[in-house]
Amino acid sequence: MKKLGIKGVYIVMAMSMIVGCNAVKNSNHKQRGATVGAASGAVIGGVLGNNVGKGDNTALGAIIGAVVGGVAGGYIGDRMDRQAERIEEEIPGAEVTRVGEGINVIFNEDAGVYFDTNKSGVKGTSATTLDKLAGIFKEYPKSYILVEGHTDSAGPEDYNMKLSQQRAESVTEYLVAKGIDAGRFTTKWYGENQPRESNETSEGKAKNRRVELAIVASQELKEEAIRETQN
Repeated sequence: MKKLGIKGVYIVMAMSMIVGCNAVKNSNHKQRGATVGAASGAVIGGVLGNNVGKGDNTALGAIIGAVVGGVAGGYIGDRMDRQAERIEEEIPGAEVTRVGEGINVIFNEDAGVYFDTNKSGVKGTSATTLDKLAGIFKEYPKSYILVEGHTDSAGPEDYNMKLSQQRAESVTEYLVAKGIDAGRFTTKWYGENQPRESNETSEGKAKNRRVELAIVASQELKEEAIRETQN
């Protein structure tokens, strides 16, 4: 499991606050996508404004923006450590990164969640992976989850945006159908606008076709952390 230091997270958070207003001003509706979610939407959606520019990583931005800090943040971080370890145990192919008080999980075609060309249905290995993920989310109910859909640059940009939407929504809907509270989810999509690697190579394109998650503390967990660490 990758782990980014708290100090580095706060540096990034400070920088994102500086550039955030310009990012929101310059982004358009297409770049932001749309949002599906209830209780989590206000929490996760509210911290995405600093990271909506083309090419920015909004999943990391959501995690950074949800930081509580202090002793309470350490309490949350401890529980995120345990959840991240469970994800790695159950889903070895997932790329799991602990960031401050949250978890960033990336599934590409080699990591258990993939889709047939131009399709968005969840089946086969992808279904097995999401079944395991749903089990972990049930073990750790005090979290909000941002689900993001991304594509490579092959094909028209508008088509890729729609495809990333369909795939992200498919993942969210599948997890909800497995018993995870829909209010925990925020669902967003970015088409080809947030590549991880160059789209000039087949290997890079494969890494860009992905579903990405940001897992952060729910309001209930934040209140619990503050209460428990004040004693």
